[in-house]
Amino acid sequence: MSVAAPAAFAETSQAAEGDGCPVGVLNRIAGPPPAFTEIGWSPSTLIDAPTGAGVTVAVIDSGIDVTRPQLADAFAPGSASLIADGERSDGLGDPQGHGTALAGIIAARPSDASGVVGIAPGAKLISLRVFRDDDQASQDQGFDATPERVAQAIRAATDLGAQIISVSLSDDVDESAVREATTYASDRGSLVVGSAGNRGTTPNTEDSPRYPGAYPEAIAVTAVNAAGLPTSDSIHGDHVDVAAPGQNVLTLATGGGDCIYGEAPQSSYSTAYVAGAAALLAERYPDEGPAGWKYRLEATAARSNPDARDDQVGWGVIRPAAALDLRPSATTRGPVSPFADTSDAAFSSSPTRVTTHPAEAGNEAFVTAIAVVAGGLVALFGLGALLRRRRQSETAGD
Repeated sequence: MSVAAPAAFAETSQAAEGDGCPVGVLNRIAGPPPAFTEIGWSPSTLIDAPTGAGVTVAVIDSGIDVTRPQLADAFAPGSASLIADGERSDGLGDPQGHGTALAGIIAARPSDASGVVGIAPGAKLISLRVFRDDDQASQDQGFDATPERVAQAIRAATDLGAQIISVSLSDDVDESAVREATTYASDRGSLVVGSAGNRGTTPNTEDSPRYPGAYPEAIAVTAVNAAGLPTSDSIHGDHVDVAAPGQNVLTLATGGGDCIYGEAPQSSYSTAYVAGAAALLAERYPDEGPAGWKYRLEATAARSNPDARDDQVGWGVIRPAAALDLRPSATTRGPVSPFADTSDAAFSSSPTRVTTHPAEAGNEAFVTAIAVVAGGLVALFGLGALLRRRRQSETAGD
């Protein structure tokens, strides 16, 4: 099982400029996180915006640094380390830094001393530590993220009452233990949010399913860059459900302050954003359960063709505000709905494809313009089809 991000938190020469998330470096970077703009999330403009209050998110990763002030009061009971490597047994230490960065994205509390704030700053966290690092030494000592350990953590998170289980890890092998644990979670009301995979952190760079995100009960998340475009850094395929920002991510560093990861887009961070968005939905719609929360994220995601997903971004880039506002009905376009029969809602079925390659500044505006035009044409033809149907219905009724 591979970590969905490389060792991006090691010391770099650019740390002083805030590019990277080095352990122990104190920075304060002005917020709010750039990703909020990219996903259209502006809670200060909303009436009674949810914060994830009353919702627990389990982070299955490298641990979470409890000494970060923005996370000090963010924990629910139950955190634990599933590896005995000499670190804290309660899972609230994180020498690697990966899990702390994810926790900051999900649930960092607002602070005058920091620009970091989580997308669900009222949610509670459970840290389930399943690996020390992704280096060879950790693997040799048995401190890597094995499928058995991840499966154990998913079950533990479910039993502890976590409604959302964030797994920024992926494996290209369909392991029965992980599959059964994901089903166990869903059957008991917990949504597993998993990485769809990165090319830079796996020996298998082919577009192929990555687990647990690829299981039907889970939601698989891919990364888009700062322009909202897919890139060749991510694994793509028919397992991808939604996309979220994975570049220029403002978050927390272990033993340090604010940091920005601005290199290649990473689905680890995208997964955390979707987990946080799911926590908002779980607060607002607690009775809808995993299938309902997943549907809301998919149906309202931004895409050029409202009626089709594609293998690059799935159903599109998440829009939490739209997901919260959605009133599911038979006319809601997009994925199959658990709320209503939407089989007559679609007017088009041809997916829009985007060629994946590292985006260049000169091309981003052109690609974005094409997507906007395509979306407008789809909407226009859809409206025409709707008017034709209404005219036919009126004619039939005369």
